[in-house]
Amino acid sequence: QVQLVESGGGLAQAGGSLRLSCAASGSILSINYMAWYRQAPGKERELVASITRDHSAKHADSVKGRFTISRDNAKNTVYLQMNSLKPEDTAVYYCNAQGILPISVSRFTSWGQGTQVTVSS
Repeated sequence: QVQLVESGGGLAQAGGSLRLSCAASGSILSINYMAWYRQAPGKERELVASITRDHSAKHADSVKGRFTISRDNAKNTVYLQMNSLKPEDTAVYYCNAQGILPISVSRFTSWGQGTQVTVSS
């Protein structure tokens, strides 16, 4: 019902930057919460950053001062600006959205397919 499509991943050198985007589509009444997670090989998925509809943002300690999450409510899109990248940022990055569906007014949680970010030293 609600699809999330991520883009912007790729290869970057240490110290470089990348910008991830995630656009939600489908029948949506509102998206209250959007977030970025990442999962490195052999590790559990971890929360990188989250943002509410009123743009209240939180960032994991490991990315504070380097990554910035933002969103465009009109476009149902969330972004992750990643600066000063480190090799340990290498992972598959997943977008997550939680909100309300129309008609039924039921909650939904959706995940993107993931986008690979690789940072070389």
